[in-house]
Amino acid sequence: MLSKVITSEDAPKAIGPYSQGIKLGDFVYLAGQIALDKDNELVNGDIKEQTLQIVMNIVALLSEINLELRHIVKTTVYLTDLDQFDDFNEIYATYFAHPYPARSTVEVSRLPKGALVEIDCFAIDTTVYEEKFGTNTYNSDDYPEVDCEDCESGCCEGCV
Repeated sequence: MLSKVITSEDAPKAIGPYSQGIKLGDFVYLAGQIALDKDNELVNGDIKEQTLQIVMNIVALLSEINLELRHIVKTTVYLTDLDQFDDFNEIYATYFAHPYPARSTVEVSRLPKGALVEIDCFAIDTTVYEEKFGTNTYNSDDYPEVDCEDCESGCCEGCV
């Protein structure tokens, strides 16, 4: 398999038999992050402080492969108490911008080390395309419309 293991000295080391992250082609999968500091100690604090630490861990891992939070397309959030959802969202919304990643949020009974929140994410490395098109945001006006009546590329159902 042509994959690259993603590690960062600025993020906690894996606490089990898994990788901090894996990059396969343009696809990037980050392991679930809890609020561990670089010394693998759980940040003592509320949901806001733990969420902030998690975001910083994700940023550290993505920066190892020259990506940013904007490259994340999907997150899964695990909360031990859904009553803390608004406090979690307050921090989350500070770091993620429109278009926000797709997200699933679930309540769980426990997380490793007694953490209050865990986030895993999936990102796509679009840097090659950004360089080619000279932009880091998607704007449908930047791309020509495809007229499927004249198209023979097989790109969609309307193609011949």
